[in-house]
Amino acid sequence: MTTTVRNKGQVTIPAEIRKAAKLEEGDPVEIEMVEGGILLRPQKIIDATQAWFWTPEWQDSIRRSVEQHAAGEAVVLKGDDAFLAAL
Repeated sequence: MTTTVRNKGQVTIPAEIRKAAKLEEGDPVEIEMVEGGILLRPQKIIDATQAWFWTPEWQDSIRRSVEQHAAGEAVVLKGDDAFLAAL
């Protein structure tokens, strides 16, 4: 793939590359000169108060929960009292 350098040094990253890298408008991108070219690294920023949610351990827990729910293994508790009683 190729792109063109425009006014003020701007380039457009092709849509399929943006999709594969999960780049969205406003995302920062680190730029580095390397042997043989220029390297672009997406720099996703996660709010520090939400970072726990994106840890591998927590994401594995969410994935297992979704799988259990899809398999019909979920228990639906109606209300706080039912939740506390289930503990």
